[in-house]
Amino acid sequence: MNATFELSIVRGTIVDFTGDPTKDSNACRVVIDGAFVIENGIIIDRGDSAVMQTAYPNAICHDYSGQIIMPGFIDAHIHFPQQEIVGSYGKQLLDWLDNYTFPAEEAFGEGDHAAVMAKKFIDELFRNGTTCCMAYATVQKSVTEALFAEASKRDMCLFAGKVLMNRNAPEGLLDTVEQAEVACRALIERWHGVGRNHYVLTPRFAISCTAEEMQMAAALHREHPTTYIQTHLSENKAEWDFTHTLFPECDDYLAVYEKMGLLTDRTVFAHAIHLSESEWERLSKANAVIAHCPTSNLFLGSGLFNMEAAYKHNIALGIATDIGAGTSFSLLKTLGEAYKVQQLRGYSMNAFESFYKITLGAAKALKVDSQIGSIDINKVADFVVIDPIRTDLEQLRTQYMQRTDQYTPENLLFGLQTLGDDRNIVATYVKGKKVYER
Repeated sequence: MNATFELSIVRGTIVDFTGDPTKDSNACRVVIDGAFVIENGIIIDRGDSAVMQTAYPNAICHDYSGQIIMPGFIDAHIHFPQQEIVGSYGKQLLDWLDNYTFPAEEAFGEGDHAAVMAKKFIDELFRNGTTCCMAYATVQKSVTEALFAEASKRDMCLFAGKVLMNRNAPEGLLDTVEQAEVACRALIERWHGVGRNHYVLTPRFAISCTAEEMQMAAALHREHPTTYIQTHLSENKAEWDFTHTLFPECDDYLAVYEKMGLLTDRTVFAHAIHLSESEWERLSKANAVIAHCPTSNLFLGSGLFNMEAAYKHNIALGIATDIGAGTSFSLLKTLGEAYKVQQLRGYSMNAFESFYKITLGAAKALKVDSQIGSIDINKVADFVVIDPIRTDLEQLRTQYMQRTDQYTPENLLFGLQTLGDDRNIVATYVKGKKVYER
């Protein structure tokens, strides 16, 4: 969008959600020829296109007729420094960390590497329609600074934090409890709540953190209760076995974080594949969040997430790419893999519940649904424009649906979920400004 114009109208087929479609069958809102009005990056009105253009005759119109306009996608778990190691061969979780992750992260302490990679990282998010994410940086404070600085240049909503890690990793990636606390305090003061930035206390996982390191993180969160916590939980059976040797007094993996004070309603646990019934119940009671990472779970052979159990226990869910063990920045491709994971478990995700989890559902889970997650008045204009028939195969599928009276919003979205990728993204907007165009 041309920044010299304060008032603009965006026209197209608007698809968003008013609630959770697993609980309300009418929660998906579709306006075929809709429009919304943006003033200084905020949505000030929405409705039928003709009505909006009549009401705001002096506004600049961005006409995406025939395209789908959705809220910007939200990635609930991603590793900023791992984009270079995507698709590395032949390892499961613990060996993956030793052979690929740690060497890649050590390089981020050198020169301007972090700043260069931060730009590439955010460019790639926008190219895939992702306008918000919860990201891991590295142990180095400067790397987290570089990521927040780049996101701030773009007015992007970012959740991120310095990794806490004081054992079971290369010497160059270890901190001490004291060093970590000083760095986190400085980062919280500099970035948390500044612009659209949110600080996330980030103990990598129980294997890489002593009790003292995790307790320090919990204490900082209590001191700054609007911060967030992110970590990994029950991704891999060997991971839990190792964790149990470090914390033999804990009956299960979640109990480690519980004991350290890290189980809160602002904690996002990635993976959560191998959980006991008691762990499900305690996650629910705490109102914690799970980030389901289907492509990395399949790629590392970690296991199949139990979405029905999450629903049974009313646990908030996000969908996440988990770059770099995850194999694509595209949340469209990631939704396709999420569908397959649940098929293997005997549950069929429908398209509405899938897209809810990367828009309003994720925004609710991260407690920012008053700001983003739907195309609503007074929300920030973060949105993505999608061409649902970008490829020849998608066109054939669409023509068949039209001939057989199956051309419904749900079938259209399901086609995007199963066949879509970055090629379908026409444009991405952040705070009303076009940040990517195909």
